Amino acid sequence: MSRSQRIIALCVVLGFALGASGCGGGRSSLEKWVAETKKKPGGRIEPVREVKPYETYVYDVGPKRSPFQPQGASAANGQASLRPNSRRNREFLEGISLDTMKMVGTLRVGSNFFGLVQSKDGLVHKVQPGNYLGQSDGKITEITASKISLIEIVPDGLGGYIERPASLALTD
Repeated sequence: MSRSQRIIALCVVLGFALGASGCGGGRSSLEKWVAETKKKPGGRIEPVREVKPYETYVYDVGPKRSPFQPQGASAANGQASLRPNSRRNREFLEGISLDTMKMVGTLRVGSNFFGLVQSKDGLVHKVQPGNYLGQSDGKITEITASKISLIEIVPDGLGGYIERPASLALTD
């Protein structure tokens, strides 16, 4: 071996020796902590809870409706013939969605009581019971000082239609 190779080998051996001696210095504090921890009394471990056995459920149909048959208000109420009137002339406010309208007041002319409805374009329209509002065939049934009540005819999702109450309340 040449002199430079001997010096390199000696440096490598000294490096390992220093590295190994550095690892042993911190063990005394670790061993001291482990010994102190072992002296402390152990905690109590709670026993495992008892597992309850599974109880089966038997579905008894009896007089109940089968969950696989369609359920709808039209089938239960006998309103299978309820349909929007397609032959009726449409009013202007039926072309506007009900949720974009708002009630802005009322008006009494003689014995007639009217509701004032503002559409999204800012125009105010005069309505009375029997008029139609919204895109779901909503017929006005009652007008009070604070609310316009109507009944809409909407699809029930099963091929039929149901009546649904709706209203426009007076906004401040």
